[in-house]
Amino acid sequence: MELRTLRYFVAVAEELHFGRAATRLHMSQPPLSRAIRQLEAEAGALLFTRSPTGVTLTPVGRVLLDEARALLEHADRVRVRVSAAAGVATLTVGILGDGTDPGVSRLAAAYRRHHPGVGIRIRDTDLSDPTCGLRAGLVDVALTRAPFDESALTVRTLRSDPVGVVVRADDPLARRGRLRPAELSDRRWFRFPQGTDPLWQSYWNGGRPREGPVVRGVQECLQAVLWNGTVGLAPLGHDVPAELAVVPLAGMPPSRVVAVWNEGDANPLVRSFVELATAAYRR
Repeated sequence: MELRTLRYFVAVAEELHFGRAATRLHMSQPPLSRAIRQLEAEAGALLFTRSPTGVTLTPVGRVLLDEARALLEHADRVRVRVSAAAGVATLTVGILGDGTDPGVSRLAAAYRRHHPGVGIRIRDTDLSDPTCGLRAGLVDVALTRAPFDESALTVRTLRSDPVGVVVRADDPLARRGRLRPAELSDRRWFRFPQGTDPLWQSYWNGGRPREGPVVRGVQECLQAVLWNGTVGLAPLGHDVPAELAVVPLAGMPPSRVVAVWNEGDANPLVRSFVELATAAYRR
């Protein structure tokens, strides 16, 4: 199994849709579908159950997803260590969630202008690791959201976003102008895998333990709402499918977009990245 094909598989597994995965991978859908069929042939089993609206993982697919994520993380770690040993001028940036944020686009343009000779490697991570692999040494700096355990890390707040509740558009709650946490006490929420940072888990679960499906990616969250009537939180202002709605939640502290790096890191490329990010998100 090639690493590239495993990356394709993980993208489809996280998006649960071939079209969205192809867009994320910056490729057309037919070669992506062929690559997944070839991977299924190598595995000797179906990895996805297809339907007109998307895909779901089979039991074999769920096993492969865990193994593929671990293998790809190890491969990323190897590349980082080899590049560091070779003295190559590169910066590895972890990005959590919405990479289409205008702040990201402005930051990318500014960094290219200031450091045209520096290679930028982007590591797009799922919602189970709010530090985007920073603690594991997979990235030099991360663009993510707080709160999380900040021990041995330095955090710079770039922006604060109000938060709302994601519900189906036909849910009676979708017609409300604002919701209170008490009105959601009888609902199932999406939650993150065991071992996820407790501060992060608590924030996105509205401050207390919840029952509901375990998710890792943004699309898994949205599909849990669409298919199961699950509810969860999301920053206001982000686009969601027409079948869903986001209703402001009263009394919820805003979600902070942050840049985070290892405490004491003197890498000038990281320092410049943070300063440029502060300016890019201020607009």
